[in-house]
Formats: sequence, structure tokens, C-alpha cells
Amino acid sequence: MLTALLIMVREGFEAALVVAIVYAYLRRIGRTDLSRAMWGGVLAAAGLAVVAGVVIHLTVGSLDGAARLRAFAAITVTAVCVLTWMVFWMRKQARAIKGQLQHEIDEAINSGGNVRAAITAVAFFAVAREGLEAALFLIAAATEESGADVLLGAVIGLAIASVLGYLVVLGGRRLPMATFFKVTGLMLIVFASGLLARSVAYLQYAGDLGTVWNNVYDLTRYESLTTGTETGRFLAAFFGWDPRPAVEQVLAWAAYLGVVSWLYLRSPRSTQPERPGHLPTPVRDATRG
Repeated sequence: MLTALLIMVREGFEAALVVAIVYAYLRRIGRTDLSRAMWGGVLAAAGLAVVAGVVIHLTVGSLDGAARLRAFAAITVTAVCVLTWMVFWMRKQARAIKGQLQHEIDEAINSGGNVRAAITAVAFFAVAREGLEAALFLIAAATEESGADVLLGAVIGLAIASVLGYLVVLGGRRLPMATFFKVTGLMLIVFASGLLARSVAYLQYAGDLGTVWNNVYDLTRYESLTTGTETGRFLAAFFGWDPRPAVEQVLAWAAYLGVVSWLYLRSPRSTQPERPGHLPTPVRDATRG
């Protein structure tokens, strides 16, 4: 549950920021009549993410044996790739997102075409990326946690993210944004390292990948560390924990965590300036942290 909660706090907060920034800008320029079109795009994007998640879940659920394990491996590897791209992209582009969204709104209003459809499209494409990423990450988390726990964590995380987004953009509250994204980014890197280790295990269980050293250590005698307990399931879902791993799992986990964390922590901040004169006061204040 905690894994899904973290995923949705991070992804949901990004989506909530997008929605709140678009709404705040529409209100600032006196075009709140377009807010219904914005919400239409948001709901359509959320619907797309839910449908995509359900389709993938049902497809994987219809498989068994080695085919199911290979599907799990494919999902976790894909999630690792997307997570890695996402944390680096957000680290670099966070300061430019607001200006870019407001520029797209200006172009939509001044284009002379169907303004409502254009605003719907702006909101849809901005939120769809976050929604599809979240769906993929939650499915990856569900390979080690029960569906009910993942759903509960996702709902709680989304509620927290929505409140944070409202307080920061519409409420004018200051939040140390750089610290928030840096810390959650590191936590997601840890999660991704666990996903990569699990993908190795799935391929080994399926018989597609051998091992030169099975059971590097064996801690199954400690019941609380086995995946049959709540503690063990959380450790497996978030950290990729295996109480009796093969050496390839350990190496994949350590190599990814070490290399990606080092690159992430030394990654330069974006120097791209925001578009001047477009940020409402609450948004300007919120981004100073």
C-alpha cells in the first residue's frame, strides 16, 4: 500500500499542479468560462489511464506459468525505463512547465479556432502522461502486492496529491518544490532498482535466465522478512527485497541504484528561464522553494 501511495503522491502531485496551473491562469486572464473544457480534458485523460491499466491488468491476469512471469518481467522493465526517464526529465524541466502550459493556453485562445477544444487538448495531453505513467507503475507494484492494497494506497496518495496541488497553486502556500521532487525522485529510484531486481527474478523463475550463484544469502528463517508477511511484502514491493536472492538480482539492484542515484544527484538544474509576466502570484511564490 505504501508503495502505491508514494507513486500516486508523486505522479498525482504533478498532475494536480498541471490542472491547478491551467485553472489559475484561466482565472487570471478572465476566461473561467473555459474551465469546463479544461475539466473535460482532465477527466478524459484520467479515463484513458484507467482503461489502459485495466486492459493491461486483465491481459496479464489471463496468463499463467512462464508466460505470466515473462509478462511481469516486461512490465517491470518498462516501468524501470519510464521511471528513470521521468525523474531526470522532471528534474530538468520542472521550472519550465508552468510557462510552457501558459504559452499553450495563449496560443489556443489566440488561434481563432475552437478554443474550448484546444483547452481540452492542452489539459488532456498534460494530464494523460502522468496518468499513464501512474497506471504502469501501479501495475508493476501490484506484481508483489495485493490489488486491494495497491488501490487503497493509490486513492490515499491521489487525495494527498490533490490537496498539495491546491494549496501550492490556488492557495498560494509555499512548498520547497526542489526538495520535494529531489526526495521523491530518489525514493522512486530506489523503487525502480527493486523493480529491476524483480525482473531478473521473474526471468530466472521462467527459465529464461540462469544464475551462477543462487541464494547469496538466506534469511527465510526470519519470518518477518519473508514475503508471506506484511513487512516482507512491503520490502519486496518497494525495495525489490528477496530473502533468498540470486547474485544476479543483487548485482542488478546495486548497479542500478548506485549509478542512477549518482547521475541524478549530480544532474545539473535546468537553466531555461520561465516565460515572464504569465505566472499568477500564488504560483510565483510557490515555486521559490
